[in-house]
Amino acid sequence: MFENLSERLERSFKILKGEGRITEINVAETLKDVRRALLDADVNYKVAKTFTDTVKQKALGMNVLTAVKPGQMMVKLVHDELALLMGGEAVELNVKPNPTIILMAGLQGSGKTTHSGKLALMLKTKKGKKPLLVACDVYRPAAIDQLQVVAEQVGCPIYTDRESKDPVKIALDAIQQAHQKGNDVVIIDTAGRLAIDEQMMQEISNIKKAVNPTEILFVVDSMTGQDAVNTAKEFNDRLDFTGVILTKLDGDTRGGAALSIRTVVQKPIKFVGTGEKMDALDIFYPERMAGRILGMGDVVSLVERAQQQYDENEAKKLQKKMAQNKFDFNDFFEQIQQIKKMGNLKDLASMIPGVGKAIKDVEIGDDAFKGVEAIINSMTPYEREHPECLNPSRKQRIAKGSGTQLQEVNRLVKQFDDMRKVMKKMTDFKKDPRAMMRNMPNLPNMPRRF
Repeated sequence: MFENLSERLERSFKILKGEGRITEINVAETLKDVRRALLDADVNYKVAKTFTDTVKQKALGMNVLTAVKPGQMMVKLVHDELALLMGGEAVELNVKPNPTIILMAGLQGSGKTTHSGKLALMLKTKKGKKPLLVACDVYRPAAIDQLQVVAEQVGCPIYTDRESKDPVKIALDAIQQAHQKGNDVVIIDTAGRLAIDEQMMQEISNIKKAVNPTEILFVVDSMTGQDAVNTAKEFNDRLDFTGVILTKLDGDTRGGAALSIRTVVQKPIKFVGTGEKMDALDIFYPERMAGRILGMGDVVSLVERAQQQYDENEAKKLQKKMAQNKFDFNDFFEQIQQIKKMGNLKDLASMIPGVGKAIKDVEIGDDAFKGVEAIINSMTPYEREHPECLNPSRKQRIAKGSGTQLQEVNRLVKQFDDMRKVMKKMTDFKKDPRAMMRNMPNLPNMPRRF
């Protein structure tokens, strides 16, 4: 997401490159290009105009430090305004009432059912809640079955009533069951509806009035661009929802919805869907998203994802094995699985400053590790534990068993050996930096004392 917008903005800032100071002429020229970039990204016209007018006003009224170049100052101003445009700060879900009642609303096919499950999983694993999923879509064929599958995937109970065609009654009965069974969050999955369908809009209004939800989350597909914003406005006028879930932010979307929706409906984006897996739901941080749009990366989110997969005891065991040079292919395989759990590889790489632009045309699929995993799985348990035993005949057998070429096996083994050496040196340096330096080859201008 945002790749085209990022590229266009970068080109816009080049207008100021080499300029000694900010003037009304070069600012106007730069922001004219920025406005075009925003409009091409399907940002609401009024939002784009207000945005560039605000940046221009701040840029011309600012005394630029001599140490800061005009281009750098403009990037800072645009970054701060982008963050404000998308809400400024992250807004958390209100989960204090018991039970917390969350009503999911949106168009057909926007992802309400899937994101009901994602939200349940997030609340269960990160907040220690006991969510109950409620199937209130009594119209779409197999809607109840789909929610049941989702509930099984996330390990949460579900309330269904296949005999009833009254969503209000189903929702009220589900809340009563939640009280009885100790579920502290009730997530009500409703049917998809069009804002122009008066009967369906009246139905969800009736559900809202009956259950008095703590949160009403509008689920919208970010791929629909400006139409998503218009739909959100119509739903908000009727439901007065409390927040937005933007789905498919990992797709080829121009980003107009994310940049416009907060300003148009004055409601925060609370979550973003970043993939098909059930754990692919993130809290929306406007400042971090602004950084990613401008190619600054998002190291904080990358670290947070890594911490979610981090096991302190396992890390200590791994460190001990590294120190003893006993890191093997079993450990390597396990590390690959942890990286895969963190999310889409291209998305992860784009969080590193400067990397997003470098890999924008590179296809990195979820099966990027497929060949490596096949090679490791074709090794015997002894070979995985003792990489040094891999002679040419064993490598030939592994290549045949994994459906790869001998060169690929040799490359993996070589890279693994190099990685083990680096790990060993790092642990040695941590234990005794002086000894490490003394054992290094003589290098010019290399200090020998600490």
